[in-house]
Amino acid sequence: MAYALVALGFVLALNAAGAVNFAHGDLVVLGGAVAMFIGVRIGLPGVALLPLVAVALGVAGIVAAQVAILPLASRPPEATFIATIALAAVIEQALTLAMAGAPGSTPAIAGSGSLEIEGLALGRQPLAIVVISAVLVLAVWLLLERTQTGRRMRAVAADRHMAQAVGISVGRYVTLSLALAGALAGTAGVLLGHQFLVQPTQGAGYMLKAYMAVALGGWGSVPGALLGAIAIGSFETFVSTGLGETWASAALYVGVLLILSLRPQGLFGEPGGRRA
Repeated sequence: MAYALVALGFVLALNAAGAVNFAHGDLVVLGGAVAMFIGVRIGLPGVALLPLVAVALGVAGIVAAQVAILPLASRPPEATFIATIALAAVIEQALTLAMAGAPGSTPAIAGSGSLEIEGLALGRQPLAIVVISAVLVLAVWLLLERTQTGRRMRAVAADRHMAQAVGISVGRYVTLSLALAGALAGTAGVLLGHQFLVQPTQGAGYMLKAYMAVALGGWGSVPGALLGAIAIGSFETFVSTGLGETWASAALYVGVLLILSLRPQGLFGEPGGRRA
């Protein structure tokens, strides 16, 4: 479910910008690092950190839009690729210096221990990750499907030239989409940072998982990205239990190659004709 948040933010940024934001994975790590630093200095619990980190990474998403995406809107997608790769490198190197290269942990959201439901022991922290992620996914769905703001965001994602022609401020809604993507990435960073630690070089790994989820689900498809991310997370979880993490990763990449070789458009198809 935390992967679902990462993939959801990735596909929102992809559809809004019309090109891949290669800094998205590093925004996940940045969210975890912000939570770690605030948690150590102020001593806030994990639940209280979530809205603070979401706001901070929303601002980071706005900065990414203004620095690396909107100024290059009229250029080929490759220009945005290079700009966001540079932004990712800046974030990674800054975090390496700030953390002295050592991994850290974010505060727990629901504490340690487990709950027993129908004889099944469920860890409090993993259960909190699932619940929080599900609530946020539902909230984003309601925003996109039930509000005028969401309809305008989808209009810009579908055809920015037509959206501009009917009076929608494209720059404003691209920026809003990037802010929302950053907030989701930061929240995922807080949730994942307690389970797997926060390491400055993790961004590329999260970026790869989001990229695979979107490719599996169908390029640009929001539901496809969510289902692709959940499938990847479930595969890693259950296969690693029996075979170990190394074999699970190898099997995952082989499986992705096989699926895409048989169905290049992804499991759920591509909603539009544009691929960046």
